[in-house]
Amino acid sequence: MNAKLKRSILFWLFLSPIVVVILFPYVVMTITSLKSATEVLNPTWWPEELHWQNFSEMWQTSGIASALANSLYVSTLSTLLTIIVSIPAAYALSRYQFAGRNAYRQFLLVSQMLSPIVLVIGLFRLVANAGMIDNLNVLVIIYTGFNIAFCVWMLQSYFSTIPRDLEEAAWMEGANRWRTLRSVFLPLAVPAMVVTAIFTFINAWNEFVIALTMLRKEENYTLPIRVLSLVAGRYTVDWHYVMAAAFVASVPVAILFAWLQRYLVRGLSIGAVK
Repeated sequence: MNAKLKRSILFWLFLSPIVVVILFPYVVMTITSLKSATEVLNPTWWPEELHWQNFSEMWQTSGIASALANSLYVSTLSTLLTIIVSIPAAYALSRYQFAGRNAYRQFLLVSQMLSPIVLVIGLFRLVANAGMIDNLNVLVIIYTGFNIAFCVWMLQSYFSTIPRDLEEAAWMEGANRWRTLRSVFLPLAVPAMVVTAIFTFINAWNEFVIALTMLRKEENYTLPIRVLSLVAGRYTVDWHYVMAAAFVASVPVAILFAWLQRYLVRGLSIGAVK
């Protein structure tokens, strides 16, 4: 056994408790979703028979399909809007000097210290006065507003690591500023944009308080609200269906991470902090 393999085994031994702690809730969720209604409350760890039909029954009875579509719509659109707005602002912060630049950067950082729940009552009154309660587009606007500051802060830190010489070389070749931004600068910034897009998507996907405050009709529920409805206000809770719904809610984010993992690692390792 060579030294490299021994070192890898040693590192994995140190990491194994953390891996177990992280995976334990997901293992419990998956196993519970495959149990029968009578086995859920029994102390048995593994079910006598795997009930795969729990997923199809949950899908047909819980309304999870519409909630999944709503969450995908809200999360995807708010992520796109956030990135579109944040890129020019982050580029300006990283490339130009102007009065109040440092104060604005500090403002972006301080704004992240405010929890959305502090503003939820004011937001509700504002949306109610506008007659836009129970509208998914309102969630898109609110999520975009909350995520822009984080994205601008992250992107400008990464943009500052991209050498200016590359842009100046493109200008010397006759490219205008827009073409330089599109053909030279943005391709180099893809890892940072993917990282911020992932975090923005997850924030919108998992957001609960604002969605619970703004939405009333069941057909407009997002996934967190729909999963809550399987538990709240019920005399009996079908935990196997609840866990199956939670499993379905976790799958899109897991697929997104697996698909964009190489960009995520590059973005976090190269330019997360200036």
